Amino acid sequence: MDASQASDLLSSAVIAAIPLMLAGLGELVTEKSGVLNLGVEGMMLMGAVTGYAVAASTGHPWLGFAAAIGAGMAMALLFGFLTLTLLANQVATGLALTIFGTGFSAYIGKPFTSLTLPVTVEMLPLPGLSKIPVLGPALFSLTLLGYLSFILFLLVGWFLYRTRAGLMLRAVGESPQVAHAVGFPVLTIRYGATLFGGAMAGLGGAYYSIVYLHLWQEQLTAGRGWIALALVVFASWRPGRLMVGALLFGAVMALQFYAQAIGVPVPTQFLAMLPYLATVLVLVLISRNPNLTRLNAPGSLGKPFSSLA
Repeated sequence: MDASQASDLLSSAVIAAIPLMLAGLGELVTEKSGVLNLGVEGMMLMGAVTGYAVAASTGHPWLGFAAAIGAGMAMALLFGFLTLTLLANQVATGLALTIFGTGFSAYIGKPFTSLTLPVTVEMLPLPGLSKIPVLGPALFSLTLLGYLSFILFLLVGWFLYRTRAGLMLRAVGESPQVAHAVGFPVLTIRYGATLFGGAMAGLGGAYYSIVYLHLWQEQLTAGRGWIALALVVFASWRPGRLMVGALLFGAVMALQFYAQAIGVPVPTQFLAMLPYLATVLVLVLISRNPNLTRLNAPGSLGKPFSSLA
């Protein structure tokens, strides 16, 4: 592999990682508040179809991204109402949200399955930095949304560990009863975190349909929402580790297409399995030390809270 091929492979890895970064970051913030939302895949699909439909209809991709954020937040609001207000089981509701999002996105996306997207999101190479061998094209020749994805990690890390609001969110995730006792608005904080998670999942889905694949088809995200969920556990609920994990999984996905392009004598079906095999392997390795997972996971993750209790 020469420098040019290495640069192309790294660029593909970063591009493939961006939607995982967005969806995973949103779920990380959601889980930090103690809410476990397994509906990431459904929210991503709704964001993908809504964003693509709006972008294709208006010719403005950024309107599509805004619509995708709205769709993801609407799905998250539904989840929040059922689990935070009505105290439904979070695991069952999240799974139902994914099933609903998968079916509903397929239904409303039928008119757009063969519709060509009339616009593209341009790459914005940074002068000088984009000329750095190998790393330059991968890290400094992204779309505006790609740059914003990395900036969001810095902002979320700063918010969680350097602000009073972030401290309140983490306190709610550890012990909502104690947080409520000292006057923190537990439900408001959890609703806010859940809506942020939905917004990021919707945006990640729209990145797939508008930027990455330039099309819409049923089940477009192909399980990436589940990978984003696994990344949160893999990262031990830390934003920096999540970004590294997303880039590693992006590299696995890019390697799949690179191996097909150079004619590696392996069935394409097996190569397509690589990202999911890597996910299973990571989860198996993590589960070998459950004490470490419990130590890093928010103390009230997945547990309902009622101020009336």
